[in-house]
Amino acid sequence: MTAELRFGRGVTVGHNTVYSIMKELGIKGIPNRRPPKGSRIAQVTSLDLVKRNFRRAAPNQLWLTDITEHPTREGKVYCCAVLDAFSRRIVGWSIDSTQTSQLVMNALGMATAERHPDGELVIHSDRGAQFTSWAFSQKVKEAGLAPSMGSVGSAYDNAMMESFWGRMQVELLNRKRWKTRIDLANSIHDYIELFHNTRRRHSSLNMLTPAEYERKYTTTTAI
Repeated sequence: MTAELRFGRGVTVGHNTVYSIMKELGIKGIPNRRPPKGSRIAQVTSLDLVKRNFRRAAPNQLWLTDITEHPTREGKVYCCAVLDAFSRRIVGWSIDSTQTSQLVMNALGMATAERHPDGELVIHSDRGAQFTSWAFSQKVKEAGLAPSMGSVGSAYDNAMMESFWGRMQVELLNRKRWKTRIDLANSIHDYIELFHNTRRRHSSLNMLTPAEYERKYTTTTAI
C-alpha cells in the first residue's frame, strides 16, 4: 500500500509527491527526533603537539597525564598521574573514588606546585571528558601550559604514560585483591613516591632512577 498524506484542503497525495514539491521549493520538514540525552557536538579542543615523539632534552618540557582505575571490595579507586617525559618521574598525582575533573585538576595542581614550571611546557593527554572539561582547560591556561591531545581511542599517542600504568599494574595492582580504598590509595602513594621515582631503574635512563637521572642533569648543566 502506498503511503498517503492529506495536503491542502482535503487533497490526498503520496509521500513522493510531497517530497518532490518540497524539493522544488527548497524547503525541508522539521525533524521530530531529538538527539540522545547528554549527547554533544564533537569539538576539537587541542592539537596533538607531541606526535608520539616523547624524547625531551630537559625536565619540564613535556608532561604526560592520564587516569587509571582499579577495583577494591569497597568500589573502584581512580588515580590520575602527571609524568615528566624527560625522566619518567611522576611529578603530580591524585586519587579519588570518583572520576571527575577535580581528580585531574588536583594532579596538575600538585605538579605545578612541585615543579614551578616556566617557559614552554606542553601537557599531553587523551580526549577524555575530564581533560576536555572547562575547569581543567582553565587550570592549564592559568598555569601557562600548552595543551596537547592525542587522537580518540589511540593508546599509542600517550604510549609513555600507558607504559607507566602497565608497570604499576604488574608490580602493584594485580599482586593481590584489595579490601579497602584507603589500603589501595596508600599503596599507590608508596609505589609512586617510594619506589617508582626513587628506586626503580629504567633501561631508557641508563639504568638510573627518575630522581637520579634528574640529579645527573642538574649537576651536568650547573658545571
